[in-house]
Amino acid sequence: MTTPADLTAARALLAAASRVLLITHVNPDGDAIGSLLGFGLALRAAGKAVVMACADPVPDLFRYLPSAGEITAKPAGAFDCVVVLDVSEFARMGALGAALDRQPDLVFDHHVTNPGFGALNIIEVAAASTAELVAELLPDLGLALSQPVAECLLTGLVTDTLGFRTSGTTIKTLGIAQQLMAAGAKLNTIYDLALFKRSYSAVRLWAQGLARLHLKHGIAWALLPLEARKASGFQGIGDADLINVVASIREAEVAIVFVEQADGKVKISWRCGPGLNVAAIAIEFGGGGHAPAAGAEVAGTLEEVEKRVLAVTRARLKANGVPAET
Repeated sequence: MTTPADLTAARALLAAASRVLLITHVNPDGDAIGSLLGFGLALRAAGKAVVMACADPVPDLFRYLPSAGEITAKPAGAFDCVVVLDVSEFARMGALGAALDRQPDLVFDHHVTNPGFGALNIIEVAAASTAELVAELLPDLGLALSQPVAECLLTGLVTDTLGFRTSGTTIKTLGIAQQLMAAGAKLNTIYDLALFKRSYSAVRLWAQGLARLHLKHGIAWALLPLEARKASGFQGIGDADLINVVASIREAEVAIVFVEQADGKVKISWRCGPGLNVAAIAIEFGGGGHAPAAGAEVAGTLEEVEKRVLAVTRARLKANGVPAET
């Protein structure tokens, strides 16, 4: 729980900084990019020199956001303050974290699995997104809510709640969305661009995954081997949100997508409904996240990782009383 003393310390830290490095997690989603850009633009408006960084490229889906093209994988120079946003653990910064010569000064996050790896940690697991947390705290941090900032933060909020549909969506979430709209962010445009519009190659990737779709024991899962990405022409590194398509299967208690990576690892995404906790499964594989949505990267072949993950997931379902014939 964030205390008034935490906010006072964070405000003083940012006020004293002149050149700030902002970092978000690898394989960034809408909340990662939205909170990174929103906070970065707010700091810049306050007169700070800001560099916004991510180890992986910005997905094409979010390149409509202001200053998205400025996000770099190779921040240069010296920084007197390092702020990390929407990163559940140190390793999720990837190469940027490995290159840091000190502990991050400030962490903003909402993941329940975050151990608090910064010198100062503002972690609110009740927040539906890190973007929601940042939007709520801007006044306390002495930062202004401009239209570009609101557009970025509303994108993070909308995408992490899947359009206000997740169980973590609260009255506060909707109230903050209203504030962001009042500041000039257009909900209808963001909703369309972030949740519905997809590139031709992304939809072709879905087709590849759905051709490798399975349902057994209450688990629906899809596989994306390297050849599927090549066949689709999709240039991104994730699943193009295929996980949300798989999660729509009515008969599934848990949805999983396995994405084979070129480095000998497999990226795994889990989704589940109320009453289950896939973050606990992800932790067993070195990952993390939230009860209804989590992820991990595991070394091994696609076949090996699929077998291990399905076994652990099925065991969790059985422990929760889901019958084997589901």
